Amino acid sequence: MPKYLIEREIPGAGKFSAEQLQAISQTSCGVLINMGPRIQWVQSYVTTDKIYCIYIAPNKEMILEHASKSGFPANVVTEVSGIIDPATAG
Repeated sequence: MPKYLIEREIPGAGKFSAEQLQAISQTSCGVLINMGPRIQWVQSYVTTDKIYCIYIAPNKEMILEHASKSGFPANVVTEVSGIIDPATAG
């Protein structure tokens, strides 16, 4: 199943409290439960003004549907074509 990188522009995200991040996570998980098992949230990276999320889903449209239902922006959605890490170097 395809993996996607979602860039969410959220000003001040890097200053969110643990409680705010928990609330965001709970909202996302609630929407995912209602959407069914074909879409999965893997993890997210919080930066100063953006949150980068990794999701597994059958298509980009499902990613956008999740964003719409959860109220989070999905400013850029890119399908991951490969993964490399230090082990790739051999």
